Parts: sequence; C-alpha cells; structure tokens
Amino acid sequence: MWTTLFITTTLCFSVSQAGDFCENVLDECRKHDSWIGCYEDRIMTCKPRGRIMTGIKQLKVDSRQEVDVSPTFEHRVHIPSSALQRSRGNVPEVEVQVVASVINSSYFKLSPPPRNRIQQIYRRNGKVFRDSVVCVRAGNRAVENLSQPITLSFKHNKEVESGTCVFWQETSAEDGTGYWSGQGCETNYTAHEFICSCNHLSFFAVLVNPGISVTKADADKLSYITYIGSGLSAPFALISLFIYIYLHRRHPEKSISLHMQLTVAMFCLHLTFLLSSLLVQLLKEKEDSSSCLVLGLVLHWSLLATLTWSALEGFHLYLLLIRVFNIYVRRYLLKLSLIGWGFPTVVAAVCGISRVYGKYTLNYSDSNLTQHMCWISDKSEQKLLIVSHITTVAFPFFVVVFNACMLGLVVFKIWDLRRGDRNFGSSSDWKKINKEKRKRLWKDCVTVLGLSCVLGLPWGLASTTYVSLGGIYIFTVLNSLQGLFIFLWSVALAWSNSRTANNSSIRDSSSQKMMTTSFNSKN
Repeated sequence: MWTTLFITTTLCFSVSQAGDFCENVLDECRKHDSWIGCYEDRIMTCKPRGRIMTGIKQLKVDSRQEVDVSPTFEHRVHIPSSALQRSRGNVPEVEVQVVASVINSSYFKLSPPPRNRIQQIYRRNGKVFRDSVVCVRAGNRAVENLSQPITLSFKHNKEVESGTCVFWQETSAEDGTGYWSGQGCETNYTAHEFICSCNHLSFFAVLVNPGISVTKADADKLSYITYIGSGLSAPFALISLFIYIYLHRRHPEKSISLHMQLTVAMFCLHLTFLLSSLLVQLLKEKEDSSSCLVLGLVLHWSLLATLTWSALEGFHLYLLLIRVFNIYVRRYLLKLSLIGWGFPTVVAAVCGISRVYGKYTLNYSDSNLTQHMCWISDKSEQKLLIVSHITTVAFPFFVVVFNACMLGLVVFKIWDLRRGDRNFGSSSDWKKINKEKRKRLWKDCVTVLGLSCVLGLPWGLASTTYVSLGGIYIFTVLNSLQGLFIFLWSVALAWSNSRTANNSSIRDSSSQKMMTTSFNSKN
C-alpha cells in the first residue's frame, strides 16, 4: 500500500513539474491566447531538462558588468551594465538573471492595420529573417528608454541585401495580437550580420523585403483568379488531350506524343490544385489528415511532371533545330517517358516517405486570418526549406532558362527563314506585299507565343512576384490559364495540319515549317 502511494505521488509530482522545464514553457504558454506575458515570466524561472538547451541561454551575472549572451551560433546579444542595473529594480542583490531565447515567428499573430497615427508610423511589414525572433529578458522589471542601447547580432550568408530591425509590440492582451515596430531600434548591415541597437528589452527580429506584402483583400482576389483560371484550364487541357489523340491517329508523330504527355501533367496539376484547395476547407482543424497528405503529394508530383515535360519539349526542340541530321534515338519516346514521369515520381516518393506533405498555411500581412492548402507542410521546418528551394525554385529556374534559350533559337530560325523570303511577290504590287507581311508577322507571333506556353516560360514570371504586387497578379493570371493556352495551341496546330493537307503549295513557308515540320517531326 505504501509502495503504491509512493509511486503515485512520485508520478503526479513528475507530471506537475514537466511544465517547469524550459523546453516546455513555449508549448504550455501557447495553450493560452495571450501567451507572451506567460512566456516572459516563466522563461525566467524555468529549469533546463539537461545541461544543454537548444535556442535558450540562461545566465546569472553581476549587474555591474556588461554581458554577452548567445542563444544560438547565429544570434548574439550584448547587454550593457546600465540595463542590468535598471533590471534589478529595488532588489539589493547584485546578481540578476539574464535569458535569451530564439522563437519561431509563426507564433506571433499580426493585428489588423491600425488607425492610430503613431502605430501607422512605426509599424513595419515584411518577412521575418529566417523566421527567427530573439527574446531578451533580464532581472525582475521592464527595461526601456535606455541611454546605452543593447546590441543584437543576426548572422547572414548574404542571401539578403537589406533588412530592418524591429521588436514585437503587443496591441491586445486578450488574443496576443500585435505588430512589428521599428520604434527605438536602429539597423546596421555588415558583410556577415545585421546589427540591431535597441533601447529596451523585448522580442526582436529582422524584417527583410519590407516593401512586398499581400493583404487579405489582395489574397481574396488572387484566390478567385486562381480558382477561375484553374477551373477553365482543367477542362480545356482535357479537350486539348482529345485533339492531340485525334492528330496522333491521323499522323503518328513524336512531337504530338510529347504534347499529349505535357497536357496530361498539366490537367493533373490544375485538377489536383482545385481538389486540394477544396479538401482543406472541409478538413478544418484536422491537421494531419491522410487525404491532405496524399493530395499534397499528388499536387507536388503534378507540378514536377509539368515542369519536366516542359523541359523535354525544349530538349526535343533542340534536337530539331540544332542537331538536324543524325538525331535518331532508339526507343526515344520510352526514354523520355521514363524521365518525364519517373523523375517526379521518385522525388515525390522520397518526400512522401520523409513526411513533408500536409496542410500549408498562408499568412496575410494585414490581419490575423490565414488560408490553407494541401501542399508541402509548414510543420516540416528544415525539410520544408530544402524541398521548397530545390523543387519549386531551383528546378523551375533551370527549366525556364533552358527553354528560353530554345525559344530564342526558334525566333532566330524564323528570322533566318524570313530573310530567304525577301524576294517574295512582285515589286510592283506593294499593297499585296504589305498584306502578306502582316499575315506572316501574325503567324510568327502566334508561333512564338504558342511555343512559350508549351515550353512553360510563364513560370519564369515568378521572379516578378518579388518585385511588386502587380507581378504577383500577372504571374497568377498567366499560369492559372496555361491549360487554356495549351488548348489554343492545339487548335492552331490542328488547323495548321489541316491546311497543309489541303494545300501542299503554301507560299508562306517559315511559320508553317516551325509549327508542322520542325515541331511535329517524326524523328
């Protein structure tokens, strides 16, 4: 009996003490809406679970001397002795407790745009550098309006050119919302780090790209554009597939087979995007739904397949335009299919095994509201960063650059063919010559624009999203309508083939060669 009572008492004591560990403070305080005050108080009195704590540094220091604290290798805090002495308050004890910790910025909820003029002046918008927020606490009283500021250093690898030092200004103690303020902080940028000088102790961060932000109103408009565009692209891509099947039955050609594969990948991309956006609204709070994980995997796979087949279209065009002779490749389509479908499948399978898929949260710059979709989960942290940069930044960049070079070759070939047609027509009939020139110019533009969509060049407009909000709108409109553009290209291709079959003596040969001979070769 006494043994049972002793064990029960020990277990209850252990459970009650679990929340006193520094590693558990954030999770415990996050259970409350206003977690910031809770965290500031408990981080000063908590105990480490072991000898080493990741992202948290506690020191007992002499307030008459300055102190340096480094919660991580990338962050360093220098606190002058004047700040430490003020943090003592009326306590006669010379030593004070100093704590510096690093928190993920996703825990901080932004409040709606302020009407207060002071808040409007000091409020700063932007992305938190590396999602890292440094909390600095000392003594047992608030420290502000320091004559000798504290200094914080945020190391960087030159991935950003500028930033702004800010601190977290809480506006509502009830729900913990607030905003990033630059009041009382100065920013210095060196070759290796940001140096922030602030006249108080608080939660500090560095905002980068402060000029680019998406408000709730803009996000709603972009969502409607995306849903409407994808809603049109999916059925038009399906119709395009039937057109290519019809053309392939009449004239079995390798280029049309490539168009079919690209169209299937694009159809899957738009359809899966619509399904993932719809499903995530139905799931609500079920963060780890297996359905969302599967849809996120399929959506990522569809994007990779679309980009891969776009790159293969560019490669095929390279063979036709550069290596015109001796380009026979045994089982050419089979090898392209192994790359076009195999590469995305392997990447998606590896990511799925690593469990990087799930619910992804989009945060607005002007409110505490969020939007969700089934994609690469934002809970994966380091995995998310690696997967996102390689598969959604580096790979598309490679595809766009390569295919842009191929399109440049097409433009050069058209121009070269036009030079051979300069003597076309009679020199006396200027009106007829000008009319024919306009026709040829129109066909050339259609050819170049059609190839741009087939080669996936609209993905290159992603770079404009880092420049302005208008770039985000342009990127969203053009890429959400890619299925429609593929449909228009298939119709133009069918019309071109029909015209070639009905009239073998077409005088305007340059664009026709690009659309039929070059891009629909049987090699």
